[in-house]
Amino acid sequence: MFDEIQFDKINRLPKYVFAVVNELKMAERRAGADVIDFSMGNPDGPAFKPVIEKLVETARKPHTHGYSASKGIYKLRLAITNWYLRKYNVVLDPDSEAVATMGSKEGYVHLVQAITNPGDVAIVPDPTYPIHSYAFVLAGGNVEKMKLNFDESNFKVNEEKFFSDLEHALRNSVPKPKYLVVNFPHNPTTATVGLDFYEKLVEIAKKERFYIISDIAYADITYDGYKTPSILQVDGAKDVAVESFTLSKSYNMAGWRVGFIVGNPKLVGALQKIKSWLDYGMFTPIQVASTVALDEYGDLVEEIVIPKYQKRRDVLIESFANAGWEVGKPNASMFIWAKIPKIARDMGSLEFSKELLLKAHVAVSPGIGFGKYGDEYVRIALIENEKRIRQAAKNIKRYINELKAQKANNG
Repeated sequence: MFDEIQFDKINRLPKYVFAVVNELKMAERRAGADVIDFSMGNPDGPAFKPVIEKLVETARKPHTHGYSASKGIYKLRLAITNWYLRKYNVVLDPDSEAVATMGSKEGYVHLVQAITNPGDVAIVPDPTYPIHSYAFVLAGGNVEKMKLNFDESNFKVNEEKFFSDLEHALRNSVPKPKYLVVNFPHNPTTATVGLDFYEKLVEIAKKERFYIISDIAYADITYDGYKTPSILQVDGAKDVAVESFTLSKSYNMAGWRVGFIVGNPKLVGALQKIKSWLDYGMFTPIQVASTVALDEYGDLVEEIVIPKYQKRRDVLIESFANAGWEVGKPNASMFIWAKIPKIARDMGSLEFSKELLLKAHVAVSPGIGFGKYGDEYVRIALIENEKRIRQAAKNIKRYINELKAQKANNG
């Protein structure tokens, strides 16, 4: 009776590619297989102990259990702006240039909902974290994809190619793009940029009249001397840009759902307004504990989190190379963007990911799930310990040797 009723917004969304791997992974585990899971960027450690203690302490106070502030309590917004002042020497107004969000994903989606008119165009580099594109689709906008080119040896963005491709997209898209999404350190590719990149980007945005949405979710997780810049360090960036961050990754608080968006007052104001209609903010004890995390325990990121991921990165690169799978060495994020071994590259990333799961009991994210330019790659999250990484390498070595033998027998 209701079959003729269509949900056009949902119909614009493709099937979630990662669901295929997740379903296989769960089936293998139900069958008793020990699956080593690199498929999701879900930190494996708990939040820092004093942050948990502050959450518990605050939750015991009866007055903290009512509705909170949709844009975040003032002390959290102040902690956010102080974090920017310490880390980037950027001054922000906690009232008009900062909003706390339920993770950066919620904040990003609601920002896009607030600022997108039907038919608006956003430029999004490909490959990309899927919501960076589909938030605009859900809001009735359109997405102009632009291949993200980077140096395979050091994962630095090819800036010359980026800006020439950007110019091409600006000139050839109808209507003219209104937004550009950037995400460095990049998910999934781990690609990075320097401050000079943002200086040129802000200049172009002012000249061509578009807004920049910058996502620096992995800003804290850097190695080998690299430090993530913020677009807001550029003079005048607040005229054209907002930036998002999350406590999910570097503070091991993924399930707490705490993030923020800062920058351009017009865009931040739009997000604050739409959130006032849609939600009552995070649970107050979570906001209080997050304030303490930002104000007092950033040093634990340097002492605990970064060394853990750096060690895992190094162990994975070495052990996978010994298994016959050479992967590149990123200088930021908690991922490896690994080109599929040559012997298996013709499969494409989805089929390779399925084979790796079924035959080596190793779960990774297929690159095609991040866009058409990701199909020669898989994303490996550094969320398993060193012992498990080495076991994964042994399983992969056996699988690659079997694949070589099979191809040899087939002539």
